[in-house]
Amino acid sequence: MPLRYVEPAAEAYAFPLTVGQLLNGCLLSSRGNEIVYRDQVRLTYPQFRERLGRLASGLSGLGVEEGTTVAVMDWDSHRYLECYFAVPMMGAVIQTVNVRLPPAQVILTLARAEAEVLLVHRDFLPLAEAALPQLPRVKAVVLIADGAEMPLPGCAGVEYEALLAGASPGYAFRDFDENAVATTFFTTGTTGLPKQVSFTHRQLVLHTLANCGASGATRGRGFGVDDVYMPLTPMFHVHAWGVPYIATMLGLKQVYPGRYDPATILDLRAREGVTYSHCVPTILQMVLAAADGRGDDLSGWMMSIGGSALTASLCQEGRRRGMHITAGYGMSETCPTVSHARTFARDGLEGEAEVAALIVAGAPVPLVAARVLDAEGRELPADGRSQGELVLRAPWLTRCYVGDADASDALWHGGWLHTQDVAVIHPDGSIGIRDRLKDVIKSGGEWLCSVTMEGVIADLDEVGEVAVVGVPDAHWGERPVAVVVASAGQAVTAEHVNARLDRAIAAGELSRYARVGRVEVMEALPKTSVGKIDKKALRHALAVDAAA
Repeated sequence: MPLRYVEPAAEAYAFPLTVGQLLNGCLLSSRGNEIVYRDQVRLTYPQFRERLGRLASGLSGLGVEEGTTVAVMDWDSHRYLECYFAVPMMGAVIQTVNVRLPPAQVILTLARAEAEVLLVHRDFLPLAEAALPQLPRVKAVVLIADGAEMPLPGCAGVEYEALLAGASPGYAFRDFDENAVATTFFTTGTTGLPKQVSFTHRQLVLHTLANCGASGATRGRGFGVDDVYMPLTPMFHVHAWGVPYIATMLGLKQVYPGRYDPATILDLRAREGVTYSHCVPTILQMVLAAADGRGDDLSGWMMSIGGSALTASLCQEGRRRGMHITAGYGMSETCPTVSHARTFARDGLEGEAEVAALIVAGAPVPLVAARVLDAEGRELPADGRSQGELVLRAPWLTRCYVGDADASDALWHGGWLHTQDVAVIHPDGSIGIRDRLKDVIKSGGEWLCSVTMEGVIADLDEVGEVAVVGVPDAHWGERPVAVVVASAGQAVTAEHVNARLDRAIAAGELSRYARVGRVEVMEALPKTSVGKIDKKALRHALAVDAAA
C-alpha cells in the first residue's frame, strides 16, 4: 500500500522549524528575566526582540538579503546573541569567526565563507583591516565600539549601536524553507587547514529541542527554567555548544561576560546569581584557581565540560567547592552536542563511583544513534570493553564539509558520521571516549589510550596539567611521553609518574606498556584556538628535541 497522507485545511499553518520560532514562548514567559552584558547592558526579552528587528533593518540597509553571509568578530555578548537570531531570521547566514586562529587562517575562512558584511569588535580591527584587501566580496564593515568613544575607522561605515538606533524595529521577517542554511563556521582541529561546516534552521531547532532538558544531571540537577545562564565557551565555537538557543527559548536570565577575565567571571557569577555554565577543562581550572585566590564560594554552580576529557581529579576539585560538574560530548561537525553524562538517585552511586559516571561522554540525547565499529566497519558489542571508532546519526549533524567532496565522503562513509574518536559503549548505553584515532599510542603491539593515562597521572597532587603523546621508538614503534605542568611549589619526576601508573597497571586499568620513559615539565601546555591541548604541537616539539 502507498503511504497515507491527509489534506490539510486550506488555511492550516505550515510551521517551519526556523530559528525565529524559538522566540515564540520566551516573549510571553520570560517573567521579566534579563539578558545582561557585563556591567554595561541589561535587556528585557521584549527589548531584545525589538533590537533584533532594528539589527535586521540596519543590515538590510547595508545590502544583506537572503543568502548573504554576515561574519561576526566579537567577544561573548548580547550583540552576539542578537546576531545568532537576527541574521538567520532574515534568511541570511551568520559566520561565527574564530578570532583565535592565526590571521592567515582567519582571512582564509572569511574568503571561503564568502562573507559580504563584517561586524567587528574594536579589538579585532587590525585583523579586519589586514584582511579586507583579500576580501573583494565585502561591501560593508560595522564597527562594534563596545562602549568606547572612538572615531569610525576608515574601513567601517557605521557603528553597531548607531546602526540599530537609526533602524526600524519593524523589520518584516518572513517564513521560508527550514532547510536553508542558518550558520557556518570552520572546524578547529589540529591537523590540516580548517574545514567549513554549515547548519540549517531545521538542524538548529531540533538540536535545541533535543538538548533542552537532556543536559547533564547530578541526582536530578539539570538545566532548566530556574537557571541563570552564563556561557564560558566562546560564541564562535560551535554555537557556544547550542546553549544560547536553549536559554533563549526557555526565557532564562542570561549573562554574557565579554572577553574572558577570571575576576569578571566570578564577579558576574556572584552578582547575577549564575547557576549554569559550560566550558573546556582549562577554563574550569582557571576559574577554580581564581576562586581559591579570592576565597569565593562556588556552591550550586553547575558546569558542563566538553572539548577535552574531564579527569576525575578535576571533577573532584569542582565538587569539593560545591559545584556540580559533568561531562558531555560533541564536535564541530555535530552542532555539537550528542551526549551528556548523568546519574540518578536510584543508581545508588557515591564518591568515586559517581565521579566515574560523570566524567564519561554519557548517554546519547534523544534522536542520536551511536555505534562503535572495528577497523573493518563491523559493529562492536556495547559491553564497555570493545573499542572502536564512534560513528553517529542525528538530524543535526553537518551533511558535508563545504567545498571538499573527498573529505565529506570520508566523513559520511557507509552512511554514518565518522568521529575519528576511539570509544566504547557501555551496557547502559552511555558512551566512553577513549582517545582520538590520531592520538592513540601504538606500543609493543598494543594500543595505549592517552586520555586514560592522563586521567591517572592527573590524580597526582604534584601535577597541575598533563598531556600524554606518543613519540617514535625503533623497538616499540611508539612510546608514551608525559608532558606535565607542575602544581605550584611542586616537583614532578618520572618516578612519581610511573609509580602512579604502576598502581593503575596492577589494578588492570592500563596495559603493562603504559609506563612512560620520559616526563617533560613545561610552564604551560600549548593550546588550540578553543583551549584544547595541542598534541600535534607537542609531538612536533618532542620530535625536534629528540632529533637535536
